[in-house]
Formats: sequence, C-alpha cells, structure tokens
Amino acid sequence: MPHNYTTDQYEGMIAETITINGANGDAINTYFARPLGDGPFPAMVLIHHLPGWDELYRDFTRKFAHHGYLAISPDLYHRFGHGTPDDVAAKARGEGGAPDDQVVADMSAAAAYIRSLPYSNGKVGVFGTCSGGRHAFLCACRSTSFDAAVECWGGRVVQAEDDRPPQQPVAPIDYTADLSCPLLGLFGAEDASPTPEQVEQHEQALKDAGKDYEFHMYEGAGHGFFYYDRGAYRQEQAVDGWNKLFDFIGKHLS
Repeated sequence: MPHNYTTDQYEGMIAETITINGANGDAINTYFARPLGDGPFPAMVLIHHLPGWDELYRDFTRKFAHHGYLAISPDLYHRFGHGTPDDVAAKARGEGGAPDDQVVADMSAAAAYIRSLPYSNGKVGVFGTCSGGRHAFLCACRSTSFDAAVECWGGRVVQAEDDRPPQQPVAPIDYTADLSCPLLGLFGAEDASPTPEQVEQHEQALKDAGKDYEFHMYEGAGHGFFYYDRGAYRQEQAVDGWNKLFDFIGKHLS
C-alpha cells in the first residue's frame, strides 16, 4: 500500500546482492531490498523481463521495499554467464531462454527464502513484466508459493501450437484452472504482445475457471508503459497502474 508521508517519519532500507539456491540447488545471484525495522513485512518476488536482470529491475525492487515490502529479484539468466544485462540477455535468447520448469523452481525457491526470514509476515506475492509477466502467471499456476500475482503485459501467455519451443512446452493459459492465488493484470491497448484480443482470451479463461482476478486495459499505452527509461513510458497510465498494484497487493498480502 502506498505511504502516507509525514515529515517526521523514519525511512531506511538495505539493498544488496545476495545468493540463494534455486532450481537443482544452483546458486544464483539475487537482488534483495528490505525496509529497516523488525516488521513483520509482506514480501514480493520480482521476475525480470526479457531484456534481462537490469538496472530497471533494481529500481523496481527498491520501490517495493520503499513501500514496505521485502523484495527479491533473482537473475533468471545466471546460468548463461555474466556481463552486461544486454549481452547476457542476448546470449539467453540465443539459447532459447530459461526453461519454464527452471523459472518456476527458481521463483518458488525465492519465495521460500523470503518467507523464512524472521521479519516476514509469511505472505509473498509475485510480480513480472513482459516475459516476466508471463512467468508470474505461470508461477502462480504451477506453484502454491504465492498469495497474490501481478502480471504486467505478459507476452505469450497465449501461445499458438506452433510457438511452443522445448523450453516452453505448454502455454501458460492452459494452466489457468490451477491458478492458486488472486491475479492482477495490467495491459496496454496498443500492445502487440499481448494483443487486446489475446488479453480477452486470457480473461475469458479466468472467468470460465471461476478465478479471482482483475484486469485493467490502458488506452494510449503499449508494451512496457512502466519503463521510465524508454520511449514506451506513459506517465499517467504508469502512475495509475502502480497505484492499482499497491492497492491490490496491500489487500492480499498485508
């Protein structure tokens, strides 16, 4: 939930790179930010987008901590080596990306780690944008580790039969019946992945399965409208989206 600021309030956080054990016990680099204090605090797992584990996701991680959440963002591409986020992401894409099974296991491990901390309130949400939005929905369906999920313009939740590489053998929409927590979806009406038609298909599957969800479609916005470092940024839509996001996770995690 957003802060109600007063001039005499105390603020502080710790933000650092740590290592956690992910899928198959692999040690993976992770960015972790938390408010100072005893808590207990709710928590968020952040799944980075296709461009990689970049500065933007460090900022998003600190933003959640600033709003009173334990926030953890694992490097999904850790196993592809190290370098600039652009170079590592290009290598990951060239090798077909991170396998879905591995992503689910990495994120479930991150949730278990953050839930185990003495200043956790025991509730954990998952957030992702772009491919990370797809992964957030996938993790919320294939794992019971999360109490709320935020999917921002998740591309390829809806996948054609001829668009299912070995790393992604099942379209996330096919797991809709297994969604294990409330879902918030934020989308741009001018996006090409997902298109508004694909979002409608996604929403219909949720309705048919009787799931707890809310979707918001923003006119005048396309893919990545939260990304303040890119031309896709849309200030009005982004501010409203963040407000809806914090209202949603505040209701389900606090």
